[in-house]
Amino acid sequence: MGLDATEVGADKPPAPVARLADHVVDAGGLALATYREPLGGNWIIFASLPIDRVEPTPYQRELSEAHVKRLEGVIPKVGRFLDPLIAVPQNGGYWTPNGMHRLEAMRKLGARSVMVLLVPEPEVAFRILALNTEKAHNLKDKSLEVVRMAKALAGDPATAKRPESDWAFEFEEPSYLTIGLCYEVNGRFSGGAYQPAVKRCESFLDQPIAKAAALRAKRAEKLLELDAAVNEAVKALKAAGLQSTYLKPFVVARINPLRFAKVKPGAPPADFDETIDKMIDKAKKFDASKVKPADLAAAAAMGASASE
Repeated sequence: MGLDATEVGADKPPAPVARLADHVVDAGGLALATYREPLGGNWIIFASLPIDRVEPTPYQRELSEAHVKRLEGVIPKVGRFLDPLIAVPQNGGYWTPNGMHRLEAMRKLGARSVMVLLVPEPEVAFRILALNTEKAHNLKDKSLEVVRMAKALAGDPATAKRPESDWAFEFEEPSYLTIGLCYEVNGRFSGGAYQPAVKRCESFLDQPIAKAAALRAKRAEKLLELDAAVNEAVKALKAAGLQSTYLKPFVVARINPLRFAKVKPGAPPADFDETIDKMIDKAKKFDASKVKPADLAAAAAMGASASE
């Protein structure tokens, strides 16, 4: 499938792509090649851009200084910048949805320009973020990134009325939209402890994404209320002399009404409010005096086995 090696550059680029190549020159860069990528035949511009004209998309994960530092050490050893950034045109400049760490490393190395694969369609940035493999996401990174994408789409008149479910591929998992809002309020939120329960209660909404955002905010507020109740239960366990990094997951597992419920293929998700309300009630009634060290040790062992 796709194009053969001689077809990728055989056609004349359409007018919008040609104008974008001219814009690269106007921005102080150089459009080195305009071609169709070999799989889907979509137009790409291979270009050199002034480094100060390129910025990361504002809705992706936070920068990892450790990853940037590793790249700073590797790039000079190779002596060449061999991995072009992906870029899209935006607001008269360029955003990179895949290349933030390479971009920052090149800045710190003093580079004046970067090579990019310039994609003409800005909306492709959302899909590229969903496929980003430059650095593995943890739950916090991924959920914050998804929330930022959702807010950008909800704030754009061109997309605000489209249903949240239209971006199921880009968002990947509906629970990210709720858990990400919790991380925005509390950067130390233990999303991993609640993810198993929340996943069983979530689905992508058919409401306009701007309207869906309000419902997500209410769900996040309820999840933070649950977290506060769980934290009190954890304090009670510590006061009873129990010490473990597994205390919070232990409490959450104990109060999760869906823990042993079988998932039937095609069944609708559990009701979010009903499930979280039950968990809040159980967390507030949690009796630390009934927990034995052996219970905690067994649960921790099962958790470690599952993670492996």
